[in-house]
This record gives sequence, C-alpha cells and structure tokens, in this order.
Amino acid sequence: MSRTRSRVLLAAVAAGGAVAAVVVAPTAGATPSADVVVSQVFGGGGNTGATLKNDFIELHNNGATAVDLSAWSVQYISATPGATTTWQVTPLTGSIAPGGYYLVQEAAGTGGTDALPTPDATGSVNMSGTNGTVALVTSQTALACKTAADCAADTTVRDLVGYGTAVVHEGSADAPALSNTTAAARDAASTDTDQNGADFTAVTPGPRNTATPVTTPSSSASASASASASASASASPTPTPGPLRIHDIQGTSWLSPYNGKTVTAVPGVVTALRTSGTKGFWIQDPNPDADPATSEGVFVYTGSAAPTVAVGDSVLVTAKVQQYYPLASGDTAATTSNLSQTELTGPTVTTLSSGNALPAPIVLNAGTVPSVYAPDLGGANIETTPITPSRSVLDYYESIEGMRVEIDDARVIGPTDAYGEQYVTVKPTEAVSYRGGSELLGENKTPSGRLEVVADDGSKPGVSVGDAFTGATVGAIDYSQYGGFLLAASSLGTVQSNGLKPVVATPGKARQLSIATYNVENLAPSNADSKFAALAQGIVTNLAKPDIVALEEIQDNSGATDDGTVAADQTIGKLTAAIAAAGGPQYSYREIDPVNDQDGGQPGGNIRVVFLFNPARVSFVDRGAADVNRSTTGTAVTKVDGEPQLTLSPGRIDPTNPVWGSSRKPLVGEFSFGGKPVFVIANHFDAKLGDQNQDGRFQFPAQSSALQRSGQAQVVHDFVQQLLNAKKSANVVVVGDLNDYQFSPALHSLTTGTADGTGPSILTDLITTLPTDQQYTYVYEGVSQVLDHILVSPGVGDVSYQVVHMNSEYANQTSDHDPQEVQFRP
Repeated sequence: MSRTRSRVLLAAVAAGGAVAAVVVAPTAGATPSADVVVSQVFGGGGNTGATLKNDFIELHNNGATAVDLSAWSVQYISATPGATTTWQVTPLTGSIAPGGYYLVQEAAGTGGTDALPTPDATGSVNMSGTNGTVALVTSQTALACKTAADCAADTTVRDLVGYGTAVVHEGSADAPALSNTTAAARDAASTDTDQNGADFTAVTPGPRNTATPVTTPSSSASASASASASASASASPTPTPGPLRIHDIQGTSWLSPYNGKTVTAVPGVVTALRTSGTKGFWIQDPNPDADPATSEGVFVYTGSAAPTVAVGDSVLVTAKVQQYYPLASGDTAATTSNLSQTELTGPTVTTLSSGNALPAPIVLNAGTVPSVYAPDLGGANIETTPITPSRSVLDYYESIEGMRVEIDDARVIGPTDAYGEQYVTVKPTEAVSYRGGSELLGENKTPSGRLEVVADDGSKPGVSVGDAFTGATVGAIDYSQYGGFLLAASSLGTVQSNGLKPVVATPGKARQLSIATYNVENLAPSNADSKFAALAQGIVTNLAKPDIVALEEIQDNSGATDDGTVAADQTIGKLTAAIAAAGGPQYSYREIDPVNDQDGGQPGGNIRVVFLFNPARVSFVDRGAADVNRSTTGTAVTKVDGEPQLTLSPGRIDPTNPVWGSSRKPLVGEFSFGGKPVFVIANHFDAKLGDQNQDGRFQFPAQSSALQRSGQAQVVHDFVQQLLNAKKSANVVVVGDLNDYQFSPALHSLTTGTADGTGPSILTDLITTLPTDQQYTYVYEGVSQVLDHILVSPGVGDVSYQVVHMNSEYANQTSDHDPQEVQFRP
C-alpha cells in the first residue's frame, strides 16, 4: 500500500519588497489599459441553473477613438496551468468604437434557455464556470506565459482577468469566483486599476455587443481611477486596522463567512513562518474574543515566495479569503473528502512594529483535547454543522486553526516519512501498543490523542515509534495538504530515542511447518540491491527462514513500465538469490502471471502474490495440465480417496468473478509436509485508497472499497468451506494483506460467511488471539492497525503465531508492512 502526494498551488506568489514598511504583492499588468479592456467574463453558460446557453467574454473601449481588433484575440487558460497546459485562442475581427462594447461568444453547454445577443466574434473555448484566466492580446499567437509575472512582462497582453483561484491574475487578488448564475464585471465606468480583486464584482450576466449604446467614462471617474492607482503605489502615512479581526474571518462555522472576498488591514502578530514547500506565515490576534468556536489565528499564503515578515512583527494584512481544499481537483470541494483550510491569499502586508511578544500557546493534553476523534453524523458533511469544540477533536482543532499550541514530552506513534511527517500522541495512556504506538481498537475509533507534527523548515528528525520529543514542541494548528490536522512546528522538542529493536521470530521446531506472509511493497528488478538485501535479511534472520513465504506486491520484470510484460521470474530470482546469499535456503517458487493490467496496484506493475518454499523441508504438489490458462481458469476442489485435492495447483480462486476486478486474485497451493497435505491460500484484497478521509468532512467516512473486500472474502470463505466439506480436519491456512481490520465486515465474511459475524466460524484469525496491545501489523498516519492476517482452519492445532515488527514503526523501512508467521504440526 502506498500513497501519492501532490499539491495544487492556489494563487500567484506574493514576492514583493518593502516600501515604507509595506510589502506589496506583484501585479500582472504593466499599466492599466488606456482603451480596450475586458469588461465582463462568464463561464457558466449552458450549465445547470444557467439562463444563458453560452460562455462569453465582453470587451469595452475606454478610449476616445475606435480600435481595430482584426489582429487581436482573446485567450483563456485554466486556473492552475500545468506543464502541458496551453492558452486557447479566439481570433477577433472588426473594430470597437469609443465607449463601445464587443461580445465574444464561447462554448455552449447543454442547458440554458436564452441565446446571447448577436456575437461580434465566436470561439469554442469551454471556460470554467468558477476559476480561470482570460487575456486580451494584441496578436493571435497563443501566449506562453503561465505565471502572473511572466504575463505582466508580455507586451502583447493588453488586459488580463484572473477569477476565482487563478494563478495568473492582475494585482494582489483575483476577481470573484464565478457560478452558473454570476459573471465578473467591471463597474459602469469600466475602471481599470490592474487590481482584478478590486475592479471586478460578481453580477448577474448581462452581455453587450457592438449594437449596445456606447458609454464613455467621465473625466471625474478617470481622474478618480488615476488617483486611486497613484495612491496604491505608496504606503498610508497612518495605517490603521480595518473593520475585521481574525475571529470575524474564521467565524463560528467551518467555512469563513468572507470566503472569496477581499479583507483589508486585518491586524495580527506574526507567530511563525513556513519557509519550506508552499510558503507563508501565521498571524494571531493577541486580543481574542470570548467565543471558543472562533479561532484567533490564520495562515497567510505567499505561494513559492518566502515570507518577508519576521516572527514578532505586528502587521496589517489585506488579502483575499480562500477556503483551500487539499488534493481537490481545480480547488473544487466536491472532488475531495478533505476539510478545507481558511487562508489569506495574495497578501499586501503593512508592518507596524517588530519584536512583539507572541500570544501564549494552548497546551494540548488529555485535559484539553476531546475524547472523541470525530462525531457520527451518519456520513453527513461536518462543514454544514456549527463548530462545537467540545464535540470532537476535529471540531476542537478547527476552533483553534492557525493558533499557537504546545505539546510537552510528546511520544512518537508514527515514524518520520519521506515528507517530514511524524505523528505523536497528546494522550500518553490512550490505546498504547506494547511497543509504544497508538492502536485502532474499533471501526471509526481513531485515537483522539493522535496528531501529526511537521517542522516548518522542512527538517526530518528521523524518529521511530516509541521515541519522544522531550520538552516543548510549539507551533500553529494547520490542516495538512494531504488531509488532516497537524502541528506546524516552529520548534521541536529534543529527540529522545527509545531504541526500539526489530522483532526476531522464535524458530519453529523440526516437526513444525512454518508459514509467513510478507507484503514487499512493489518489488521490481529495478529496485536497489539494498532493498533486496534487506528483504532477504528479514526473511532469514527476523522470520527465521520460514518453510513457506507468501509474498504480496511482486511486480513483473519491467516494474512500473507499462510495456505488456507480465512475467516476474527476474524479480523473484533476484530475491531468492539475495536470500541464499544472506544464509537462507535456496527457495523454489510458484506463481501465476496475471492478465496484463488487470490486477490493480501500481499501473504497469502487474503485481501478484507468490509462494516461496524450501524444497528441503516441504514439497509443492503440482496438479493440472501445463497448457491450462491458469490466470483465467479457476481451480476447484475434488475428493480423492477421502482427501481433498485441487484440480489446479498452483491455481486461482474463481478469477473471473467480478469481485476481483482491478484486484489481485488469490493464489492457492497444495503442499505436502511430512506426507500430510496442507492447503495455503495467499491473498491481497482490494486496497482502501478510494475511501473517504478519516480526518475529513464526511463523518463517519464512507468506505467505498469495503463492499468489494467483503465480496472477495466471501469467495475465499466459500472455497475454504469446500475443502472442509471434503475433509473436516483439512489443514487450511489463509494468509496475506487483506487490507482490512480484524473487526471489519470483510474479516467476518471470511471467517463466518456473514458480514456481521453471526455465522459459524470456519477460520480463526490469529491476530485476535494475541493480547490487545499486540494486535497490529501496520502503522498508517500514526495509527497502529491490522491489515495483514493469518487465519487457520479448525484442523490446524498446536499453533505458535507471531507478528514480526521490523518495518512499519521505523523511519527507515524496507517495506511499509510487517510480516507475520505461524508454526504448527499438521
């Protein structure tokens, strides 16, 4: 199981320099246009609820003479252009009279009732109805710029409008985000100060063309605009706070009442800086209100530009309020289950004084943090409910979002990862595992003391489970770009190592058969030799050379390259050679190549489950014709001389059943140990990657993947039942990464054939036989949990079972899963 990380930048970077104690955000226009400007933009044409059938762009001529547009164009680019994104061009024709309008019709949707007035030019651009950038260009060549600064430097750009959350815009803020019923429009005088956020407002669409009566800006309006532009270039001699405070902006709801609006001169003290990744700084009001639901802190986002303020500065911030949804497509809330973060974007900052005392941090501990992590809302969106700090951890952290907090002597429950994340607990006695982690003890029972910690400077302390940050760890409460509240640490406590040692399994006795399962995390020939050597050492030393090893996530010979390769003999051969070199046996193997790109996992990797076995200790019973297509032909159970047999060994269980769509198919093998048959079923069930976020908006989160896993479990259960019907005391061992918890419906279906666990049990999930504080195989985002399992039929007796913790609790991991092993005498 692996995670993909990404972040979409929100807005143009705020780089500016100080002029009379004012930090000014960059503008995207060299000077306001003296004649033709973009006067109205609408991208919701034909969408649900729209009246107009088409998107449109409207131009207005502020000049005193007609302007020839025959060599000009209007162009559009998405809000967050990527490396391959290009500007879409609509050529113009004719001219625009002084004071006149010009209408460009763009793409039509499937809805709407009214056509536009007769357009003066027609294009086919499908503009975003919420966020995007429109440029008026004095040529018909597609622009190459993709940042505000680059577009400002392009002399062919006559005017430019970024709306919503567009990266490319003029001035310190975008024009308002649009909708299917609103356009962005300038005022009646078509005022152009090169400040999109100030020049445009959201209005009901009212497209005008060259037939519309002309309007010429009055001299007084022009003078006013000129004076305004002049005034904006210098600092106010007596800067004073505006009408709003941070607690007004944060409000008592999850979404700011000022979302999408520009707020002016918001006062606060700079409490911390983020100088790594997406940059910015936090401010906090030292004069809080009396409402516990309203936060006094907020993050000021400066994009890729390092903040130019210092901790302790007293500042006034003018910026646009933005609800940022991490990992959302196009910053659209509907595409993610994550909560949003309130940010101030495109800031203009006035520094009033420096060296001010910081507000005292809130100490997080068992007495201040609620005992319930998230409320049960029946799957509803928590952002539609009032913030209730005492209700849940999510509510509490939302109520102090952006504020300074402190954790003292924090024990690590999730190791440092490649992104500099680690997890600690603020409740040291809660759900403690025997090695210092924090366990998941029931469905939707995320440990309430769990909290992510990330250093503001991007440092990676390299801690493992059981280590501690002694003393105070201090920083602001933030919401991770990957989803989940965190402490953005401006200072970390001193690292104290607990010296956690990897588990070494007790070797089985000579007459015991030992079977292990191990997810080796996308193993491919292209992996470093060091990974193969570490996996080999783990199998030889920590697992004590099992007789049979079921491996999950073995990739084909070309790894993630999607070239049609399905064979994995090179991957397996490199691993078995490394095991032998480490002092282990020369393992033989059995596997079945999947149909290309049909088994899920990393695209192109064709991951599958594989049996390794020590032929000096155990025999593999091969059954079935060699020419059978075993990737699509299922094995079956027959009874011969009173003993169950497989028709195909190795074989797959019902591989064409829809429950295995885009997922690994179970591999079943018939082994012989001491002359007695043993049936091993290796599995890798569907992953949880499509499920909603445990730290997100919807509570409790929907587990869209659970139904498929329950179906997969039922198929395996029914196959085991066939083996036991043939012989009640048959030795059946089910192993693998089942991607679900010991108390889940999928495991109930596997053991009892019913999702609620009320049926008769035909398998024992061995993880449930361990003491509660040992029931975990995997650590994900600071939660010790069970994903990997070994289950045995009633005929398997005298069992010795152990989870071999050697990966998931450590900053330095060979795989993200811990293996486990069972030993018994058939």
